[in-house]
Amino acid sequence: MEAALNNLASTAELLAVATLSGEVERWDKPTVSRAFQWAGYCERLCCRFHNNPAVRRTVEKQLRVTNERLRAAFAGYSEVSFSDFYRCRHLLLVGLLKNPQLPVAIAKMLFDTAGPVDAERKECQEVTGFCSRIIQCKSACKVLSPLAVSSAVGADAEVQAEMLMERLDALLSRAGETEHILDSVLQGCEGAAGHLCLVIAAALLRKRNPGAQSASQDFLLDWLQKEQTVLEHMCSALPSTLIIELTKKQMKFRDAFCDLLKKWASDMEYSISEGEWIQTRTNQTVSFNRLTEHFLGLFETCPFVREDVEKELNALKMSDGDFDVRGLSVWGDLLSALNKSG
Repeated sequence: MEAALNNLASTAELLAVATLSGEVERWDKPTVSRAFQWAGYCERLCCRFHNNPAVRRTVEKQLRVTNERLRAAFAGYSEVSFSDFYRCRHLLLVGLLKNPQLPVAIAKMLFDTAGPVDAERKECQEVTGFCSRIIQCKSACKVLSPLAVSSAVGADAEVQAEMLMERLDALLSRAGETEHILDSVLQGCEGAAGHLCLVIAAALLRKRNPGAQSASQDFLLDWLQKEQTVLEHMCSALPSTLIIELTKKQMKFRDAFCDLLKKWASDMEYSISEGEWIQTRTNQTVSFNRLTEHFLGLFETCPFVREDVEKELNALKMSDGDFDVRGLSVWGDLLSALNKSG
């Protein structure tokens, strides 16, 4: 019994270190694997004694002493109880994701499900993809819940967006190095770029408390403006209705979207053979008609933007010679298309 008490006390210490200590920065994959194995052992220990009131009282008495000691050692420490150990692995995972010192390699391992099978991966296979399995479970809950509102981005993207924003909240609140988590998201996402865009859109559309909204979402928007490739992919691949929602909710996204539309227009050349303006250097999937639709959608959501944009387009048309002949100026033809449709 004494050994079991010591083990549970050690587990409380493990959770405190995982959540609040900079020691996590030195953790490697085998260390994380052992931590989850230990957390799983404590879950089994609790299941074994959950019907024994005498044992529970003894454990809770020991935990009060341990919690007092950990509260003195770690600022912001949250007490754990006997019942908390039933979900010990979950608490360990949440603590690690909230810790700004968590190495990127560990975070990637927790989400990774597609890496090659090697000796190191085999050793950590119980932990590898742990987050992905939770995402699948939460996604199923969203899909099956009769009260769930239909999502424009999908349940998986909603859940991943929630986890991403919680991680950003934790890093920003503790002045952690936040850039690396977003940069690491891009690594190896070539085959899933469309899904990444849905996750980012879901994160920017999340309803948050007024005070909490600004920091993480503003940081994500600033990062998106620097990652022009991701921004371009989002604006060309996402449904128009989703882009309109983003422009309504996020002013920074609206401004970046407007600048991107003008960039796409400037990169177009008139094809005599096709009788149309086409992309030659940037996103060749964005047609002139699609560009016009994007501008009209922007004007509908933000009417006051229309006057400023049309003034700028007129100035650009003037710099091209102020011709009204189709095919001589993309700005003139764009204005003509907007006026006909508007």
